[in-house]
Amino acid sequence: MCTIGHRLGLLAYVLFALFPLYWLVKIAVTPEALLYSEGVRLWPSAMNFDSFTRVLTASDFPAFFRNSIIVAGGTAFFVTILASLAGYAFSRFRFRGKALIVGLMLLTQMFPIVMLIAPIYRLMTPLGLTDSLWGLVITYTAFNVPFATFLMQSFFEGIPKELEESAMIDGCTRFAALRKVIFPLTLPGMAATLGFVFTAAWSELLFSLMLINSEEKMTFPVGLLTFIGKFSVDWGQMMAAGVLALVPACIFFALIQRYLVQGLTAGAVKG
Repeated sequence: MCTIGHRLGLLAYVLFALFPLYWLVKIAVTPEALLYSEGVRLWPSAMNFDSFTRVLTASDFPAFFRNSIIVAGGTAFFVTILASLAGYAFSRFRFRGKALIVGLMLLTQMFPIVMLIAPIYRLMTPLGLTDSLWGLVITYTAFNVPFATFLMQSFFEGIPKELEESAMIDGCTRFAALRKVIFPLTLPGMAATLGFVFTAAWSELLFSLMLINSEEKMTFPVGLLTFIGKFSVDWGQMMAAGVLALVPACIFFALIQRYLVQGLTAGAVKG
């Protein structure tokens, strides 16, 4: 009886979590003429893919899509590299000021992002990094490195120091031991960090809305706002664009799924 209750509760939770995605797809395939005339229905009486066609051929969504791929991919790459090196240093070395650096990194996570937008804009403007995809990559990298560093540090601390010490006794330098022995063992952790950062950068809105001025540099979260007109909202195209925006994230997580599952479960049991 308890098992049945748990399964029913899990099923209810899954349905609740997936319902917004279902409604997104439902509106995307509903013909424009039926969006308002049919009222609220679980599924439209007719369906077509005109909204998808218009999004791909008659809008700037492909450019928004490309920009988001560049920004999210670049951010995930740089953050994973920096966080891996920093996490290794924090887990293996003792140095003066370590506690202060850790405290400052934690402090950066306590400020609301909205409060930091204006100072960052003032900082980026003289450097010529506003209205630039590289400006977004730098900003996202700076904000994601602290959490990613702590995440990677926990993975490195789960790897015995004796492994790299043995490699160094056999003639490897510390960097060679790190590259040949330690990094391969932390691939699950790097995949988890990569997935977390990619998702955060892919869906971020506030900084891209503030730092990007020209339409050709917009990322897709900002680009979705272009479907909102002065007197109307093109719900069909907006929902179709939202569905298409899920595709790269799904492909990305499918590619790293094996490492991601290992990374999320690593450290659950300590030997």
